[in-house]
Amino acid sequence: MSGRLIGGSEAMQAVRQQLARWADLPTTVLLLGETGTGKGEAAAALHAGSQRRARPFVALDCAGLPEALFESELFGHERGAFTGALAARVGRAEAAADGTLFIDEIGELPLRLQAKLLRLLQERSYERVGSSATRPLRARVVAATNVDLEAAVAAGAFRRDLWYRLDVARITLPPLRERPEDLPALASELLARTARRLGLPPPARDAQLLARFAAHDWPGNVRELESALERWLVGGAGAPSAGPSPAQRIARTLADTGGNVARAARRLGMARSTLRDQIARHDLAARIARD
Repeated sequence: MSGRLIGGSEAMQAVRQQLARWADLPTTVLLLGETGTGKGEAAAALHAGSQRRARPFVALDCAGLPEALFESELFGHERGAFTGALAARVGRAEAAADGTLFIDEIGELPLRLQAKLLRLLQERSYERVGSSATRPLRARVVAATNVDLEAAVAAGAFRRDLWYRLDVARITLPPLRERPEDLPALASELLARTARRLGLPPPARDAQLLARFAAHDWPGNVRELESALERWLVGGAGAPSAGPSPAQRIARTLADTGGNVARAARRLGMARSTLRDQIARHDLAARIARD
């Protein structure tokens, strides 16, 4: 089991039960959760628990992909389909074959590209860019996002029909702050794995370190925990302190960025949707810049 999916809390037990329930079905699965909660690991667990485990697991990150390249990356292209297409290329949908196609950060797709994805899911077919030959989609699709898609649909930023097509089997990964009882087991496992990766001796349990971790809100979730543990393991420092509080850090960052949520999110190392959730949770909406 991946480090980010470890834990005996009720929330994580429920996640593992859902992963086991849906693993071997062809149904499209939608993974929801804040940045760093382990959606990619959950997708890999779905694949590993299925009869497709010996087949390819192919991922496509929509957030890090320029819009102009999306269709080529997902569907592939033929030679000469556009300037620079010097040879035919297999897309992710084709490369996934009878395995799993993991589409990450699906909430970042522009509306025009959402229509392309809807057709892929609805008709289970596609064409390479520059070709009229229709190819079947044989892979099982798993999608993930940290965006509140229901809110995005209401705001007109996400297609309602695509939302309905995706929202068949929904699994929500809980943030770390909602399962603090998992911190000791998580920290122990991640420290051991990091030490093995770096060729360092396994560290002894540190009660003071765990106490400092327990006082931290972990807005970056398990990804932030992993980074903090590696810094501590390498240099004996870098673990979060008890202060300032998460609300203070967010308020200070918003002040430093003139209330610009996008800039504040980048500085804090979290997704904008996560920061907006934190702003609402800590009643800091008045600090956001207004147009």
